[in-house]
Amino acid sequence: MMTNQPMNLKLALRIFGIVAIVLTIFPFIPIDNWSVRIFDFPHLQLTLLTLFALLFYFLRFEIRQKLDYVFVISLSACLFFQGVKIYPYTAFSQHEVLEGDVNAEESIKIYTSNVLQKNKNFSKAISEAKHFDADLMVFTETNENWIDKLNTEFLKKYDHTISVPLENTYGMSLYSKFKLFEAGIHYLVEDTIPSIHAKVLLPSKDTVQIYAIHPAPPTPQHNPSSVDRDAEMMKIAYLANQSSLPVIVLGDFNDVAWSETTSLFQKASGLLDLRKGRGFFSTYNANKWIMRWPLDHIFTSAEFRIMDVQLGNHVGSDHYPFYSHLSFEPELAKEQRLPAASKEILQKAFKQIKKENEEDSEQQSENNE
Repeated sequence: MMTNQPMNLKLALRIFGIVAIVLTIFPFIPIDNWSVRIFDFPHLQLTLLTLFALLFYFLRFEIRQKLDYVFVISLSACLFFQGVKIYPYTAFSQHEVLEGDVNAEESIKIYTSNVLQKNKNFSKAISEAKHFDADLMVFTETNENWIDKLNTEFLKKYDHTISVPLENTYGMSLYSKFKLFEAGIHYLVEDTIPSIHAKVLLPSKDTVQIYAIHPAPPTPQHNPSSVDRDAEMMKIAYLANQSSLPVIVLGDFNDVAWSETTSLFQKASGLLDLRKGRGFFSTYNANKWIMRWPLDHIFTSAEFRIMDVQLGNHVGSDHYPFYSHLSFEPELAKEQRLPAASKEILQKAFKQIKKENEEDSEQQSENNE
């Protein structure tokens, strides 16, 4: 009995370690199905799982066992890889968006909140938005009921707004204290998934291009493939890349900051991630602390710098609100501008868009048969 217990423990530790190794490899599998892509999300949790697996395995490490060396090296390699992906979002990393000048002549406060369509705690969500008093607010999952409540509170102070109420959890509304023009609702991938594109005129008369998005996640309930989400993000990346104006992209991306898709989005667009060097700011899931990761984002072009960034409080939704105060300092943009997107990066982004077009063509052919 005493002999079998250590062996059983070691077997259990090996199984524990193998799970960590397999989950590390999963995101590299070139499959767009939700059952694979979902493993992009819990990266911080996976890093902790791998660390614990490695530490516990040392309890039964045998110097003469070659398999133990292989196992420890494999776990160490996984831990190193995971640490490399997480490191940019820790306080130990350099800021990608630099600190703004508190005396900057122009700034803009941004607030984005997925309110959760079925959430009935309207007063809490509205109170939290009022607390931040942002210049520009984007709410997602807004149906007619939500927009009626938001309009009642905010139309007095926000003179410029554009909304698309939907009952499919992809409704969206934008409120701005600053003048909007060329504002419109666009359907980049599906005719049920809108995005809002608008130009914002700052008090200084500088113009900023805004893209508010909420692409569909890869889920068995909606679309088991991540192709639509990835294609919408790449189309926005292309628009940002081609824009002659400073750009802000915000909303619920239904993707984490460190995924291959968001990384490609950033490289293709040239936009900066204000999380880097500041923290995870995990906005989802507000109701489950162990399953929490950053799904809501604010990306900016190099003309902006950070004066403040915060998570909001719980508003009854499964997302926390996300807030940032940006200073507008275009004269210093070259100090933090990312390298221009290479031909290879743009081709990779276009490949994602092409894949979605091909899927649409196949679906239409099936419907016509």
